[in-house]
Amino acid sequence: MVLVTGATGHVGNVLTKRLVREGRKVRVMVLPKDDLTPLENLDVEIVYGDVRDKEVVAKAMKGIELVYHLAAVISITPWKRKLLYEVNVKGTENVLREATKHGARMVYVSSVHAFAEPEPGAVIDENIPVDPKRTTGFYGKTKAIATLKVLKASREGADVVVACPTGVIGPYDYKLSEMGKVFMKFLKGKLRICIDGSFDFVDVRDVVDGLMKLSERGKKGEIYILGNRSVTMRKMMTMLEGITGIPAPRVYLPLHLAWVVSGFSLMFSSFGRHEAIFTPYAVHTLTRNYAFSHKKAEIELGYRPRPLIETLKDTVEWFRAQILLRSMKITQLTSSRTGD
Repeated sequence: MVLVTGATGHVGNVLTKRLVREGRKVRVMVLPKDDLTPLENLDVEIVYGDVRDKEVVAKAMKGIELVYHLAAVISITPWKRKLLYEVNVKGTENVLREATKHGARMVYVSSVHAFAEPEPGAVIDENIPVDPKRTTGFYGKTKAIATLKVLKASREGADVVVACPTGVIGPYDYKLSEMGKVFMKFLKGKLRICIDGSFDFVDVRDVVDGLMKLSERGKKGEIYILGNRSVTMRKMMTMLEGITGIPAPRVYLPLHLAWVVSGFSLMFSSFGRHEAIFTPYAVHTLTRNYAFSHKKAEIELGYRPRPLIETLKDTVEWFRAQILLRSMKITQLTSSRTGD
């Protein structure tokens, strides 16, 4: 049996669907109050609980041969440090301990943000060290700390392999990732300003394909970057304009202005005025202009990410369907209240 933690998340729900489709017996671990819409109509065994709870993790791991550990708190704002550490580090330790105890293979989903940050514009591959002291943002630091613990366990005999996805985008983004919020704002015609930078964006379905290959062919104790290729935000927005007919933003903030605007955006979000999309950490990430190499995964796993235009078309189609579905639900609710 296979266990997926964080199964209602973006990568988690797509992975769970793929496993079920391929006839695998799947157990998922989800938070007690999680919205299970992403797992709707899937034949899976559900364990409710938090990865911070050792007893629940022990229960979830019984009879498991393979665990995909995806449960994590992803935050680009600085307010959740304690929670980030408890879930991303302590939670990973709990899953790792039980996987080792039961002799199960563990595929740990880390992040490219765990790598030490070289100079802007550099190429990052698996030879770059994982170092929490040399990465920006507390999310990246917690992923780096957890990754080092996983690698240490591997040297001591645990059967673990590490995946480091780049910026995950694509359909089935039910909980609205940071980039999901950007897509949604764009589709509503409300994205008028963007950052003049770039990043490597990869399709969630390609990440899942990489994780599946990783579980079968990944070398114990090794790290594999699962990415696509870097694209500028200008280029991505132009591609979205071509797909949707919605005008792309005409204003792209250079680094110095982006810092100022993102700082005010973060400050206003802390007062509950609106939700920050481009935070100082997002500005930092997009303006480092790194290129991430997935050559190792390509050679050793047969990993082949799809063209970005295909991902964007499918993402737009999925989000538009979600907007229409929500609109229909609101209409039905309003009609039922008015007796129409």
